[in-house]
Amino acid sequence: MNDEQKIEKLKTFAPPEAIAHPAPRRIFVTVEPSGLVALTARMKAELDTWFLSTISGVDKGEFFELLYHYGDTSGSVHVRTKIPRSDPRLPSICGVIPGAVLYEREIQEMFGITVENIPDPRPLLTSDDWPAGNFPLRKDWKFDRPAEVIPGGKK
Repeated sequence: MNDEQKIEKLKTFAPPEAIAHPAPRRIFVTVEPSGLVALTARMKAELDTWFLSTISGVDKGEFFELLYHYGDTSGSVHVRTKIPRSDPRLPSICGVIPGAVLYEREIQEMFGITVENIPDPRPLLTSDDWPAGNFPLRKDWKFDRPAEVIPGGKK
């Protein structure tokens, strides 16, 4: 399926103004968080877009922006959604794309975003003794490095 065919199909379930085509083989779709699961399901069923390469996020201050990067041999579709910092909640897409669980766990852990209905909410990257409420990819995160202790070193 070429870019034009994908865009025409996307227009049947996303408003035309939500679709951008900045370069060949790259399509962006903006969706509200409430429509994320439905869009993902339709893309999988109707565009055969099921390979989620990653989910990336950025703290924009008053909101978080998340990009779901899907790819296939004909190009990529990137789904953008924004959630407010005041209520950082997002529905899980694991019911449609089970492999998304690792990326969703990372988003929870690094940004402090609650992914609702995630099948496995355990921390993925941080240590078991990681302090609660510390989210390293938030702009307001502060890190106080503990004093380094060298075993057998001089005191």
